[in-house]
Amino acid sequence: MTKVNFSAYILFAFITLGCATSKPKDLSKLKESNVRSIVIVPVVNNSTELSASEALLATLPKPIAEHGYYVFPVNMVKRVLEDDGISDSTLLHNADPVRVGQLFGADSILYATVESWTAKYMIITTEVEVKIHYVLKDTHRGEILWEEMRVQTYVPPNSGSGLGALISAAVSAAATKAHPNYIPLANMINADVFAYPGPGFLPGPYFKAKKY
Repeated sequence: MTKVNFSAYILFAFITLGCATSKPKDLSKLKESNVRSIVIVPVVNNSTELSASEALLATLPKPIAEHGYYVFPVNMVKRVLEDDGISDSTLLHNADPVRVGQLFGADSILYATVESWTAKYMIITTEVEVKIHYVLKDTHRGEILWEEMRVQTYVPPNSGSGLGALISAAVSAAATKAHPNYIPLANMINADVFAYPGPGFLPGPYFKAKKY
């Protein structure tokens, strides 16, 4: 990883923290539900970036599992749902969560929707704005246990001054616009969204504090 890329990630992390929910969430329903397992269903993508939904789906299991919940393998979940005739993610998000939960014997279902994932090219930089909606539903009554709407902005820092630096920045910005690196951004957003204390989940029954 180059120093420029590393600095960009640090800057994005700073912006992410600045966007964190300030008002504590009411997590009473999540606590009362005694959730132990979570099914992460395919992501609905309302953006024009075709790869955004797959990147988000691929990066969701890790922060949730690290919070102490059993997470069903996402590829297995997709296959089971397809075999059951529910391959369209939009229809799936509108389906009865009780029925979907019964397919897996899960306590809850996590739905994520990419509302927008926009790269704005500005000659020497590319600003990426992401808007994602997360909802966790109970599979016994179908009620919402937890919800978060997240809007993040990623702006790479200027790599230096002078004509050479400007040309390099312009080339980098064009490359970001043409081929956005979804995975690092999705990882950062998810890590912040599920952070606790903060906007995210209470630690689950399998949580183990890291030892340093």
